[in-house]
Amino acid sequence: MSDARDRPTTTPDGGSGATGPAGDGAGDRDGTAAPSGPLAGVRVVELGGIGPAPFGCMLLADMGAEVVRVDRASQAGDPGAVDRALVRGRTSVTVDLKQPEGVDVVLRLTDAADVLVEGFRPGVAERLGVGPDVVRGRNPRLVYGRMTGWGQEGPYAQAPGHDLNYLALTGVLHAIGRGDRPVAPLNLIGDFGGGGALLASGVVAALFERERSGRGQTVDVAMVDGAGQLATAIHGMRHEGFWEDDREANLLDGGAHFYDVYATKDGRFVSVAAIEPQFYAALLQGMGLDADELGPQDDRSRWPANSARFAEVFAGRTRDEWCAVLEPLGACFAPVLSLDEAPHHAHAVARRGFVEVDGHAVPAPAPRFDRTPATAGRAPVPAGTDTDATLADAGFTTDEIEALRAAGAVA
Repeated sequence: MSDARDRPTTTPDGGSGATGPAGDGAGDRDGTAAPSGPLAGVRVVELGGIGPAPFGCMLLADMGAEVVRVDRASQAGDPGAVDRALVRGRTSVTVDLKQPEGVDVVLRLTDAADVLVEGFRPGVAERLGVGPDVVRGRNPRLVYGRMTGWGQEGPYAQAPGHDLNYLALTGVLHAIGRGDRPVAPLNLIGDFGGGGALLASGVVAALFERERSGRGQTVDVAMVDGAGQLATAIHGMRHEGFWEDDREANLLDGGAHFYDVYATKDGRFVSVAAIEPQFYAALLQGMGLDADELGPQDDRSRWPANSARFAEVFAGRTRDEWCAVLEPLGACFAPVLSLDEAPHHAHAVARRGFVEVDGHAVPAPAPRFDRTPATAGRAPVPAGTDTDATLADAGFTTDEIEALRAAGAVA
C-alpha cells in the first residue's frame, strides 16, 4: 500500500504521553521523511487482501520497504475501514485483475520489484495470470510470498477457514480455555503470529539468501503451519511427559495457582506468573500468605484449592491497590489493562510503546533498530490514491494511464 515517495513517517520517539510525531529521516521531494528502516530500498508489491498478508506487509513497510498495495478497481476511493490499521505505510493503486490490461499493470510493477505478496486461495493467482511461474519468469530475482490458511495442497487446501479453524486442526485450540471447554482466543495466533509475522520473516530470509544466490524463490506460508509451529514448545513438553492433554491441568494454562488471572475487588483483573521459587515467595509475601499453609509449590494435587485461596485474597483489594503492593516486590505480577488503558501506562509511555497513526494510538513498530529505526509510516489512504503517480514511476506514459482508466483496468 505504499511507496516511500510520499509517506509521512511516524516513529516511537515522540513528546509527552504515549504517542509521538514524525521521524527525522532525510526529506523526500514532498517534504516527508525518507524510510530509514533496515529494508529501505526493498520494493514490495502487495495484492490487496485482509488480515495476515496485510499485517506481514505492514511489518515490511515499518522496516523501511517501499510497499505498493494493489487494491481492487471496485474499491477505488474506499477509505478501507476493514483492516485500516494494517494498511499504513503504503501507496495504493486500484487495478482490475480480471482484465488483461490490469494483469499487465501488475506484471510491469513486479518487473522492478523485489517481492510480491498475495493471499489468494491456491490456484487463484495462477488463473489470474500472476502466479509465481509467470512473475518469476519475468523477474528471476523476485521473492514471491504466498499466504493461505491451509496451504497449497492437502485435503483442506480449497476449504474456507479462519484463525479459529486453523488452531482447531493443530491441537492448539484444544489446549486453550478452562477445564470444561476450549475458548476462542483473539485471532493473534493463526492470522498474525503464525501468518503475517511468519510471512515477513520468510520474505526477509529469502531476500537474505538472494544476496548469495542471485535468485528469488517462493515463500509458502500457511496459517495452519504457523499456528502449529508456535506450539512447538508445548508439543515438546507433552512428549517429555510434562504436559497433560487437558486444559487447566498444566503450569501455563491456568492450572497452577501461581500462573493465572484473578478478579479484584473493583471487578478488574491482575495477572500472576510467579513460576520461579524466589518470585513465588515474593508473591506470597505481598499477598500475606503462609507458604506452609499452601504446601509445596509444585504439588499439583493442591493447585485447585490454592487457586481458590488466591481468588479469595485478590478479591479483597482493588486492582490498583494490588499494583501498589506487588509491583515493588518483583513477584512476576502485572495488572490486566484494557486496550484503552495500555497506551497510557507508565511503562508504555517510558518506552514510547505506542505511536499515533491516523489519529489513533497504535503499538509502535517492533523490533527496534539502533541505526536504522523502523517507522509506522504514512497513515492509511483510500484505495487508489496513488494510482497515477505509482504507474508513472513504473514507466507508464500519460497516454497509457489514460487508456487504462478508460478501459476500466485501473481506477
